Amino acid sequence: MGNIRIDDLEFELLIDHDQIQKRIRLIGIDINVKYEHKNPVFVGVLNGCFMFMSDLMKQIHIPSELSFVKLASYKGLENEEVTELIGINTDLTGRHVVIVEDIVDTGNSLKHTMDVLERHHVASVSVCTMLLKPDKVQYEFDNIMYVGFEIDNDFVVGFGLDYNGQCRNLPDLYKQVESD
Repeated sequence: MGNIRIDDLEFELLIDHDQIQKRIRLIGIDINVKYEHKNPVFVGVLNGCFMFMSDLMKQIHIPSELSFVKLASYKGLENEEVTELIGINTDLTGRHVVIVEDIVDTGNSLKHTMDVLERHHVASVSVCTMLLKPDKVQYEFDNIMYVGFEIDNDFVVGFGLDYNGQCRNLPDLYKQVESD
C-alpha cells in the first residue's frame, strides 16, 4: 500500500500486517513458555492496545485473565500528567501481571501503570509492547520483556495508534513523512 493522508499529514508504510502478525506469534510463544502454570493477568492499556492485545491473546494458549486500564495524558507547561479514566477492577494480589501496551514512547503511561500495580502487591510484572522508542524513554524499565519492534522517534499510526482519533483500524503501521 502506498502513502496515506490523514488531515494535514502524510504517512508512509513502516511495518506491514504480515510482519506484525509474525512478531505477535513469536511473542505469544515466549509468553506461553514463561507463564505456563502461572495463570497471568494481562492488563491492556486502552485505547491503543486493543488491536495488538486482541491478536496477542489469540496466541496465548495457557490459562490467563484479562483486565484493562484507560489512561489520559495531559500536557502542562512543564510536564505531562497521567490520570486514570478506567482503573483496574481485578484483584491482582500475588498475581503475575503482563502489561500490554501499543507503544512505549516517553514511558510516562507505563510508569503510572507500574506505580498502580505496585499498590496491588502483584507477584511480578512484565511489559509487552508492540512498539518501543528506546531513544525517547525517560525512565529505566528492567521489565520490558516482549517488544514487537523498536522504532526511531517517528510519529506512527495504524494498528491501534491514532492521529486525532483516526486510523486506529488500519491493519499496518505507518510513520509520518517529514515535510520539507
